[in-house]
Amino acid sequence: MGTEIATEFFKLRTTRSPWLLLIAAQLVVVAGVGGLIASGTDVQLASTPIDAVRHAGLVSLFTLILGIMAVAGEYRHKTITDTFLGTPRRSQVILAKLVSYTVVGIVFGLISATTALIATAIWLTASGASLDFANGQLWRTVIGGIVWNGTFAAIGVGLGALVRNFAGAIAVALGWAALVEGIIGQLIGRFSEWLPIASGTILDGIRSNSTVLPQWGAGLVLVGYAALFAILAVWLTQRRDVT
Repeated sequence: MGTEIATEFFKLRTTRSPWLLLIAAQLVVVAGVGGLIASGTDVQLASTPIDAVRHAGLVSLFTLILGIMAVAGEYRHKTITDTFLGTPRRSQVILAKLVSYTVVGIVFGLISATTALIATAIWLTASGASLDFANGQLWRTVIGGIVWNGTFAAIGVGLGALVRNFAGAIAVALGWAALVEGIIGQLIGRFSEWLPIASGTILDGIRSNSTVLPQWGAGLVLVGYAALFAILAVWLTQRRDVT
């Protein structure tokens, strides 16, 4: 499967969409950090730099879209047939995409976290404060954001393989994030923490009053969602017609 993974990395390097998503994510991180501190937040509070750095996890929506592009994008551009002809075992194609896009999602998270740390340090210095790099909670937030980006990339690959229509998959993802999860969350109460976006906010430390899941537990929940989507994607891809 090494050849298939290398092929996916080549596609990612040589197409514009991943780079545009990466740039957009960094712009959102910088704007989020700047907006938080410029809004008058007390920069002397220990929670302020942590809240600022959490923007690196919030841009996981971009890696979710990136993951959707892995399969649904190929259906959109009619290249999926050539991909399956080059690798007749469709399961290998999906698994290669899952591995490569998860790695790229983690890289997105690393870059976004670095951007958030630099932007936060600059804003704090300009406001007469400083970023405490010895703060353990700060680094737990950074790691949580990176994992959130990686798992959402994998979930995106699975979602793209399940829906296949690119616009439809994006609509499902955005609809879930903007509306559906909130409604379901109200219906199931505290168990809403097991939903994917809620788990991401716990992992990133945004939801600090969690009563069900610890931070590491939220990470495991997201890994579980990624695994579930991966299994369904492989299973359905092998049984569906390409067209």
